[in-house]
Amino acid sequence: MEKEQYNVNEAPEYNTAYVDPVTGHETKTGRIAEAAALYGNIEEAEQLGYVTRGLKSRHIQFIALGGTIGTGLFLGIGGALTTSGPLSTLLGYTFTGIAIFAMMQCLGEMATWLPLPGSIPQFCARYVDDAMGFAVGWNNWYNSAITLCAEISAAAVVIQFWDGAKDINVAAWISIIIVVVIALNIFAISIYGEAEFVFASVKIITIVGLLIMAFIVDLGGSPTGDRLGFRFWKNPGAMKEYDSTGDTGRFLGLFNVLVNAAFSYGGVELVAVAAGEAENPRKNIPKAIRRVFWRILFFYVLGSLAIGVLVSSDDQHLLKAQDEGAPGAAQSPWVIGIVNAGIPVLPSIINAVILTSASSSANAFLYTGSRYMFALAQNKQAPRFFLTCSKAGVPYYAVMVTASISLLTYLSVGKGGAAKAFEWFQYLVTIASLWTWVSICIAYIQFHKALKAQGIDRNTLVFKSRFQPYTAWFALCYFAMIIIFSGFDVFVGENHSHWETETFIAAYIGIPIYIFLFLFWKVFKRTKFINPADADLHTGKATLDAEDGKWPEQIPRNIFERIWFWIA
Repeated sequence: MEKEQYNVNEAPEYNTAYVDPVTGHETKTGRIAEAAALYGNIEEAEQLGYVTRGLKSRHIQFIALGGTIGTGLFLGIGGALTTSGPLSTLLGYTFTGIAIFAMMQCLGEMATWLPLPGSIPQFCARYVDDAMGFAVGWNNWYNSAITLCAEISAAAVVIQFWDGAKDINVAAWISIIIVVVIALNIFAISIYGEAEFVFASVKIITIVGLLIMAFIVDLGGSPTGDRLGFRFWKNPGAMKEYDSTGDTGRFLGLFNVLVNAAFSYGGVELVAVAAGEAENPRKNIPKAIRRVFWRILFFYVLGSLAIGVLVSSDDQHLLKAQDEGAPGAAQSPWVIGIVNAGIPVLPSIINAVILTSASSSANAFLYTGSRYMFALAQNKQAPRFFLTCSKAGVPYYAVMVTASISLLTYLSVGKGGAAKAFEWFQYLVTIASLWTWVSICIAYIQFHKALKAQGIDRNTLVFKSRFQPYTAWFALCYFAMIIIFSGFDVFVGENHSHWETETFIAAYIGIPIYIFLFLFWKVFKRTKFINPADADLHTGKATLDAEDGKWPEQIPRNIFERIWFWIA
């Protein structure tokens, strides 16, 4: 990227007028100074506009805790339970959660050093190779766009849980959801932030309530009075055999959960994507990154344990729901456990929460997709008009082009189409998410080398992750392993006759897509791998540093404010 063409250290506090020493132009907006530092000149920054820091601390914290929790945790986890058993489900979500947390530590360190909108492709372009920035940027964009379709498709399935909704064509529900998520994204970032704050609050309260409910039911506090204990871990068993017998079958069952969990964790990196539009990012992003640990522990690890004690992996309702693609909450292991416990009313409430979660996740992925497009344009790897922002700081061309991909969701219209479309989308986005995480780890390893080569002490960083670069290498190897073996079930089975062309293509199409994107830009632009000593660690950083002093310190006046400031 081009170096700064004027001394941004001369820019005083945010919203204070100053004169650009090179052009002689006056500006009153610190964000324009940031844009000018990245674009190379202030005229282009003033013409195109720039995103605003409209995400408050509570927005960022709740996005980190529940922003992209969608159908994977409420619906998809049931598939892992039926095929692999309760212990394998618990272990699979735990192992993947450990790797996710390791990756997020890497991303948090880079995002607090340079909090840019849609930052991941920029990190890859600056620290590794411009071709990797191009590949991961477009990979992330289509990942977000396809996940948008997956969540809208899932929401269409969920709505059909209610009898009255079945009489309305699914295309009508798809249209309504598309309009809503576009409206939440197109006007102002603060509207998106408020929507995600509300959506995430509902999801967090629901999951906490479900965990408490599972504990009470397990101890015999349900209307039936039946104490479950770990009954289902003994019969039908803790680890089910998958595609083979004996220890091999149980191992394959566990590995199958790793692939399933990757889909459920998809989008966890959203908090770093939002760093470029967050207030006081050097304080709020590290705080949010640290809370990813609690999100993984309480929502995914304890959640997978809870359904393992609530529902048998051989439960006929669960098996039938998975095989036939039952609508909405009818295929959720949470709801099946609630029904088995004899608790009325709750299934419809949980279905409403699942619908909210799917809509919220669609909202989040439209946001991330548009910001990846924005970042690609900043890297000059997408048309420059995608940098155009409204007065409210929304890159509306990027939002609308990303939203246009949601029209693919109409392919699901038809008998059983929504459920099948969701299955296809799930395969595609899982591999795309894994490529994103692999790219983050590689970018961090090079970032770590660049800090050392350029004499920057990591102890001076605002956020310093532990055990680096070994943490990054662990996560990189873990995610690469899942990518390589994600379609293992088409190669195994009795007499090795389990081949399904459709499954193979869905499982592995993401690999050639990423490699093609990388090689295309490398050959087209003749890019070179970046020497750590030459990596661009500083473009735009001085302006961001100048903004740090403008954020007021929050001092709690009473115990209630102290609790709220800790939460948000």
